[in-house]
Amino acid sequence: MDIDINCDMGESFGAYTLGMDEAVIRLISSANIACGFHAGDPQVMRKTVQLALKHGVALGAHPGFPDLPGFGRRRMDCSLEEIQDYITYQVGALQAFCRAEGGRLHHVKLHGALYNMAAADPAMVRTIARTIHALDPELSLVILAGPKAEILRAAAAEEGVQVIPEAFPDRAYEGDGSLRSRHHPGAVIHDAALAAERALAMVQHGMVEAHGGSKVVMQVRSLCVHGDNPNTVALATAIREGLEAAGVKIVAA
Repeated sequence: MDIDINCDMGESFGAYTLGMDEAVIRLISSANIACGFHAGDPQVMRKTVQLALKHGVALGAHPGFPDLPGFGRRRMDCSLEEIQDYITYQVGALQAFCRAEGGRLHHVKLHGALYNMAAADPAMVRTIARTIHALDPELSLVILAGPKAEILRAAAAEEGVQVIPEAFPDRAYEGDGSLRSRHHPGAVIHDAALAAERALAMVQHGMVEAHGGSKVVMQVRSLCVHGDNPNTVALATAIREGLEAAGVKIVAA
């Protein structure tokens, strides 16, 4: 059995540093690199691409809404045409940095509010899949694993794009398989042992306990650790060590 561990990275901006990319990069197999809309800037994008290539980590674009003050976590009422242009702009920029550094973009993972909106909207997924397919037919799209994953997979497949279903050991879930809002206490998990336990359940048993005690069934190909969690290094270490101790190999999806 093998699994991918991905992390949202490159979220520093100008004089502001966010995340512990240098430490986390050694513990993951895929990096989702911010593209300047919700976080990141051209210098950070280039340096993060270099860091990922140095450690043999798969390169992913992490596009979001144009919302630096809200870190891309606020919903925006945008048309599908606007979203198409936002994706093209951001993914195209990161593609250029990848090529300039001798690498190639491997996947696209939406960020924050855009990710959560797409997880409930197959039409939006089709638009995004069509957009990234036009940029590179070999790009994969990361989607939320769970009850709605098959609908999203089918939507992406209509545009010739393969998906990577992912789960979040460091986030709480609702019973319908959606991520619990960060406005609620306990929505973000900081306990490394608990995150490792949840990761193992996701991979080995295809399920996770949701808020309220119900079980969410999921088929998982990748696990995400959030780069802006202050316990990211401890979380990623515990998750990786727990999986490897159970005989799970960590490889890019």
